[in-house]
Amino acid sequence: MIVYRGDILTCTPDFKVSRYLAEEGGRIAFVGDTLPAEYAHIPITDLGQKALVPAFADTHLHFASMALFYSGLNLMDVRSNAELKEKFSAFLPTSKAKVVIAFGASPHSVAERKLLSRADLDEVAPDRPATVIKYDGHALIANTKLLEALPPEVAARRGYDADSGELNQEAFFAATDYISSTVAIPDLVQSMQRAMDYMASKGIGLMHSVSGVGFPKDLDVDMERYIGRGASGGFQTRIFFQTMDTDKVMKRKLPRIGGCFATALDGCFGSMDAALSEPYEGTANRGVLYYSDEEVTDFCKRANRLGLQIELHAIGDAAFRQATNALKAALDDFPRKDHRHGIIHACLPTAEGIDICAEYGIQLPVQTSFIVWPQEPDWYLRDILGEREARLNPLRTFADKGIRLSFGSDSPCTDPDPMLWIHNAVNHPVRTEALTVQEALRMATYNGYWTSFDEKERGSLETGKIADMVILSANPYTSPPTSLKDIRPEQLILGGVPYPGQKQSIFAHIVRGLLSKEKI
Repeated sequence: MIVYRGDILTCTPDFKVSRYLAEEGGRIAFVGDTLPAEYAHIPITDLGQKALVPAFADTHLHFASMALFYSGLNLMDVRSNAELKEKFSAFLPTSKAKVVIAFGASPHSVAERKLLSRADLDEVAPDRPATVIKYDGHALIANTKLLEALPPEVAARRGYDADSGELNQEAFFAATDYISSTVAIPDLVQSMQRAMDYMASKGIGLMHSVSGVGFPKDLDVDMERYIGRGASGGFQTRIFFQTMDTDKVMKRKLPRIGGCFATALDGCFGSMDAALSEPYEGTANRGVLYYSDEEVTDFCKRANRLGLQIELHAIGDAAFRQATNALKAALDDFPRKDHRHGIIHACLPTAEGIDICAEYGIQLPVQTSFIVWPQEPDWYLRDILGEREARLNPLRTFADKGIRLSFGSDSPCTDPDPMLWIHNAVNHPVRTEALTVQEALRMATYNGYWTSFDEKERGSLETGKIADMVILSANPYTSPPTSLKDIRPEQLILGGVPYPGQKQSIFAHIVRGLLSKEKI
């Protein structure tokens, strides 16, 4: 048994701050302001200026891709193509991968305002397949060796440009299918273990992974099931299968479907293929809707009738309209009281779609890491969207409508960093769309667990719940709003025990996952 004394931020609906919390046998035995006599003999852990909060939840990330890309070269911080080439050259001899991967570069954050081409990458890597995957995870630059290695049908896909080496839209998805197929299973598992430990270092105890990126026979989905169930230390994984094939999901007895890629309704702003109702500024381009309204509606009706929880990727307003209309049609066709369907990103929503979300109980896993994002700076968004830029990510509008919001990193597109999510929500550049720190902390904790039906056991610090908690370096309620991003998660505690890390062997981890019946 352990007793904590200090600022206990419970994240209950009334935002209660308690003085004491007692943990016993992995659960919370007491929370309150006066410690009962029965606990008086227990040594007290004094938090001092620190704070105890529920473990964080990341409600949208691509776990297999994160694991794969984080084992490659991270280019998030490069600010010129010369620097990019220099880092790639230094990294190349250290990589044993069949396809050398660098990830995170943005044409909007390098001095040249465009990324290197196929020819430039050939200068750095003339003899091995290599790629630079853009920060948004929707486009890549391939060198000649990689283009030669790709299956011939990739060249026929929309978005294939052999001259520049840039592949986006369907060509990008097909290319990533090939790249994924070159990864050895032991390497993938080891990378997943490291990625899980990294998230834990940020105070995250639950992740919602959207899987089905193109590994052969949906290997990533199955590996995430085994790795998630076999995780040591109490780390929780919930999987959304990125497919419109409901049979695949039902076969694996998964309760959720959707995400991005095969269930993405549009692209993204970085590649100017997020679907808009009006063209991008100075162009005739309205982006891309990957499916017709009928296709999306039919899918939603089918999945909803099967009792599955649905999530759809929608960034532009045209895609948001399509998503809300399809989910509404599905729920009109087969009403369900507690479906918890969601729309991921919801960057540029419509007023009508917001009303549908409020009326039909559609939740939104949003990415506040996209706010004031170096990879996609405000000047760029203003250039392509005009006045619409000010209408991006309207958090207060959502909250005031009663829509349930949670935070997702969309990793590997952004780093899983809950305190940054909270910081950006509280310091929203459009002040009328900002949230309070109490609201933002509840989004990062309770709401995330609620999204996957985990709120009865986790997500808030209440008597009887599992003791999944984080010790923060400072109390976010009393810290200056502009310094929230500087607060550090100092220790993740899952089931009352400090998170130990994924130290078991690859074989033991997979076997444990195969035998486990843990929720996934």
